[in-house]
Amino acid sequence: MYKFLLTIAGCLAIGMVSAQYPGYKPVEDGTAFESRFAAASQKISSIKSDFIQEKSLSLLAEKIVSKGKFRFSRENKVRMEYTQPFQYLMIINGSNVYIKDSQKESKLSTRSNKLFQQINKIIIDCVKGTALQSDDFKTKLYEGNTSFLAELSPVQKNLKQLFSHINIYIEKNSFEVSRIEMHEPSGDNTSMRFVNRQFNTPLADALFTIP
Repeated sequence: MYKFLLTIAGCLAIGMVSAQYPGYKPVEDGTAFESRFAAASQKISSIKSDFIQEKSLSLLAEKIVSKGKFRFSRENKVRMEYTQPFQYLMIINGSNVYIKDSQKESKLSTRSNKLFQQINKIIIDCVKGTALQSDDFKTKLYEGNTSFLAELSPVQKNLKQLFSHINIYIEKNSFEVSRIEMHEPSGDNTSMRFVNRQFNTPLADALFTIP
């Protein structure tokens, strides 16, 4: 009877995973995966990519779609430039952040804002591939036919107020991050898909200069 109950429990657990993430199953050797992912990420010095962002709001039936250009360079330099349907620019250069929209410009330091510092770290860690080693999250790993899925659940109270979990999709053939999903406690979520990706191409320092 005990073995029968264990078998039923195992089937239910697998069924829950399949229902939550159709086509994915738990990764058998998480340590081996993390080692390979970390090794692949260490080889990336820069990323040049376009992105397509889809924002799903519980109050709206249709998704809000935005497009833009993404640039990343070690150490801790990120440029996200929205071009459609509005103009918006965010530059992260170390601990300094610059934000510009159609109405105003803002400059701030993450050193003076712990929460923004954590959000900044999440962005960098997801791009660099070091998010799986972060103490801010509990990680579950799943495997599909063409990609891995890393589900990151926050462990700190302030992050739990922002995210219920973050999903990172990683291509199996190259261990490149192809999509990031941020799920909020309210049920809203944001998906960012990276397309036309180029790696280790020279990027001008001016792209990350904060005016």
